[in-house]
Amino acid sequence: MKNNKQGWLENIRHLTSPHFDKRPDPQDVSLLVIHYISLPPEQFGGNFVDDFFLGKLNPTAHPYFKEIYQVRVSTHFFIDRNGRITQYVSLQDRAWHAGVSCFQGRNKCNDYSIGIELEGSNEQPFTEQQYAKLTQLTQQIMALYPQITTDRIVGHSDIAPERKIDPGRYFEWDNYLKSLG
Repeated sequence: MKNNKQGWLENIRHLTSPHFDKRPDPQDVSLLVIHYISLPPEQFGGNFVDDFFLGKLNPTAHPYFKEIYQVRVSTHFFIDRNGRITQYVSLQDRAWHAGVSCFQGRNKCNDYSIGIELEGSNEQPFTEQQYAKLTQLTQQIMALYPQITTDRIVGHSDIAPERKIDPGRYFEWDNYLKSLG
């Protein structure tokens, strides 16, 4: 994976989300946030996650979607159960993945972070393919943004503990961080 000048990594799938805006300071990317998502909850595969991040989720496709189809949310990257990476927002732009959040006393984590969503839940382990691709992607991001060090890689639960639990109890933090070298 290489980075082009517009903040899009090469050799991965690209779908451009309308849910992003400019970062207040593009030089201030210093945090990586790991999330999980499954749509419908606990179901994997299909295009519902893509549709959600693209603002095209059909509210009649599943009863749960009636609650969320108008939510304007995005992430920089999504890694499905087979390890396929999709990028929705340029690294130069602010994706809307963290919501109300705080890291080390600093609010608005979207301003200075990159978001990676793993297809998963708090009820089952992630796949080896996901960890392999997550490691490769993280190493690429760390090379592009040296302010992101292993102590600045967090879960959504770390920056929004009152609201979020992801990446959840099955995320293998120790193995993941060791894999980064």
